[in-house]
Order: sequence, then structure tokens, then C-alpha cells
Amino acid sequence: MDPTLRRAVLVIALANLAYFGVEFVVAWRIGSASLLADSADFLEDASVNLLIFFAMAWSARSRALVGMAMALILLLPAFAFIWTGWHKLLDPIPPAPFALGLTGLGALVVNLCCAYLLAAYRHAGGSLTRAAFLSARNDAFANVAIIAAGIVTAYLWSSAWPDLIVGLGIAYMNLDAAKEVWGAARAEHRAAV
Repeated sequence: MDPTLRRAVLVIALANLAYFGVEFVVAWRIGSASLLADSADFLEDASVNLLIFFAMAWSARSRALVGMAMALILLLPAFAFIWTGWHKLLDPIPPAPFALGLTGLGALVVNLCCAYLLAAYRHAGGSLTRAAFLSARNDAFANVAIIAAGIVTAYLWSSAWPDLIVGLGIAYMNLDAAKEVWGAARAEHRAAV
């Protein structure tokens, strides 16, 4: 059990929880499907990192089971997108592009800091730290796409579609990460048994 890693995941959990609040409020105020999906992702990241913080003291078999649960938690942003995307299709008003891009930029800074803290541990801690690293990395890519959607909405195409397309991409990345974490956790569980 690496105390430096435990401290890092606790800091990451708190940072994700704080930015979840920021992004959730902005998403609702400007009507953004991509920000709402990303805010659910921040909440999921906070949960993942808190579980990692506690699970690191458990046995290898218990950690593998928690890794499988993490794979299921990674599906939450996809469900958030489906819900918000459906409502956005019914009322296709574009989100405020400046607030969308600025909030995406803030999220990018948070996620790059989190990915940096986890980069050294992504192969050393098994499925749990791999889940946290993949989540932070995917989130950084998603945030660049959110910023791009804000720019496209402001200057090229004043439509709800750039926001919806980015939200779909965020949902897909989380499905792919969930599959990878599930595979790693299953391998760890077989090895522990």
C-alpha cells in the first residue's frame, strides 16, 4: 500500500467532487448535454478515487471485485448523456458557447492535473489505479472536445448538435474505458483466486 498513491487519489477525489459542482450548475444554466454528461463523469471520478483510497488497504481479491464495480460506475456518464441528449433533441436550443468553452477549459485543467498525479501509478496499482488514470485521461480528451464545441457553436454553427455530438463522444469513451477496466479486474480476480 503506497501512501503517496493514497494521498494522490484522495486529492483527486476532492478536486473532482468540487468541479462536479461547478460543471453541474453551469450545465443546467446553459442547457448543455455535453457538460451535464461531463459533470456526471466528475462525480463518477470522485467516487472511483474515494473507493480506490479505501480499497487499497484490502486484499487483492477484494480490490479486483471493486475494480469490476468501477467498470460499472464508468457507465454512469453514458446514461447521463442518454437522458440529457434525449431532452436536448426535444428542445434543440444551443448552449451558451462562451460558458461552454470556459467551463470545458476549467475541466481540462482539473483533469490534466489529475492525470499527471496518476501517470506514475497507472501500471503499478492494478485495475483500480488504471481505472482512475483512464478516467482522467479520457476526461481531458472530452474537455478539449467541449472547448471545440463551444468554439464551433459560437463561430461556425449555432446549433445544439456540436454539444450533442461531444456528449455522444464522452459516452462512448466511458463505455470503452469500462470495458478495459472490466477486463483488467477479471484478470486480477482470476489470479487472486
